[in-house]
Amino acid sequence: MGDDAKAVIELEGVTKLYRQGAVDVHALRGVDLTVQAGEFTAISGPSGSGKTTTLNLIGALDAPSSGTVRLEGQDLGALGRSTLSRIRRERIGFVFQAYNLIPVLTAYENAEIVMALKGVAPATRRERVNQLLADVGLEGMEHRRPNELSGGQQQRVAIARAIAADPAVVLADEPTANVDSETADKLLSIMEKLNQERGVTFLFSTHDPRVMERARRVVRMVDGRIEGEGAL
Repeated sequence: MGDDAKAVIELEGVTKLYRQGAVDVHALRGVDLTVQAGEFTAISGPSGSGKTTTLNLIGALDAPSSGTVRLEGQDLGALGRSTLSRIRRERIGFVFQAYNLIPVLTAYENAEIVMALKGVAPATRRERVNQLLADVGLEGMEHRRPNELSGGQQQRVAIARAIAADPAVVLADEPTANVDSETADKLLSIMEKLNQERGVTFLFSTHDPRVMERARRVVRMVDGRIEGEGAL
């Protein structure tokens, strides 16, 4: 399945079955996917195609019904809860469409929190967070809380937070869903720059053509299966 030395994410024969009342819902039906380090890749497809489920499994937020999900060569299904929690904190960055910032914390504190949990020294945290907030265009706004920021600015904080702990991959679930076109373009440019200059691996789930245009690889999903790659 590709070059194992550089594969950050590997899915093999992954299925996901949900029970809804008396009905079985097949969210994923045998997904194989490999993502190499440094990719800027989008999983596209209509609502219900399995995009978000796939990201949730890669992010160790959920477990597959069958098949294997590996992150940096580790089978997530073989790990205990505390190890999975550490991997989510240290190796995976999350960017959600709802931002998911902590309302009582400033932009600086939201971006810093993962490093603080990791036990990174305060001086190192300060230097890295200030640089990241500058990189995402929030210099001078470090001490604003989420309710003092626009939606686009909140998403910039979320991007800074996602990469602060130097994760193996950033999982971005519909990151442009709640912002206007101009803001979406700026956010995508920021993520593209982080990918190119810092080598951050990005995996998006999206049905936004703007994201697909920027992605260097587009994986198409339909009805819980990968249908192919390339533009829609």
